[in-house]
Amino acid sequence: MCRGLLVLSCMDQDFVQPQSIVRRIWGDPDLVLLIFAGSAAEFALNRAVDWLFFTNALPNDPIGRLFSTVRYAQRIVFAREAQALETLASITAIHAGVERARGQSIPDWAYRDVLYMLIDYSQRAHALVDRPLRPAELEALYMTFLRIGRELHIPQLPATYQEWRKDREQHLDRDLAYSSLTKRLFEQYARQLGPWRYRILMEIQALIVPAQARALLRLHPKPFLVGSCVQGYALAVQLGLRTLMERVLMPRKYWGDMQKLTDGAP
Repeated sequence: MCRGLLVLSCMDQDFVQPQSIVRRIWGDPDLVLLIFAGSAAEFALNRAVDWLFFTNALPNDPIGRLFSTVRYAQRIVFAREAQALETLASITAIHAGVERARGQSIPDWAYRDVLYMLIDYSQRAHALVDRPLRPAELEALYMTFLRIGRELHIPQLPATYQEWRKDREQHLDRDLAYSSLTKRLFEQYARQLGPWRYRILMEIQALIVPAQARALLRLHPKPFLVGSCVQGYALAVQLGLRTLMERVLMPRKYWGDMQKLTDGAP
């Protein structure tokens, strides 16, 4: 009985502690958008990108898929233990269903690639807007996502942040390639965003993605330009103009999704 009470008590705890750096990052809508600006570039380059085209959910509406992914992530990061585990189980079930429909298994390395993106762009986004994460924060960030990865049954995950750093570089060197599907995804980004929003996306991606992705996409970072834009956006937010700025930067179709993100984590 004592063991049962202990399990129940643990299940009623937060999956991620309230003071965690992970909650600070994933509770900030601006950082979340930067995370997915980088991920949008790397997703398109991944050698397993054909899996994202199997259901057509991503190529048909990549921005809508972005917001859907954000909701899943926040339902894990800001949930109680039991709710987070339920969400992770549902993600595993969705992946299993796609695998059954296609008659193939998603490669283990592809699962690791996606998890690694979320870790890497979390730290890159924070460094771009605020400051580089401290060593203890980097370790805490990694440990949270390590647990998420294990709950998703992703094998061969490094035990520490430093070990992960080396594995991340190996994955970047091995798993990225420019393909016809990369071209199709970026064409869809351009259609959904329009010319000048798409240009902003490309400038942000040039600054936030790793060198391997920049080379494949032929991106040339302009730190001063993007830095000035980030500072201008931050000033607008301080003046209470966040909603106006977001509506300028996001197509009307996604204003409701942006508002939900801005309203705060669940």
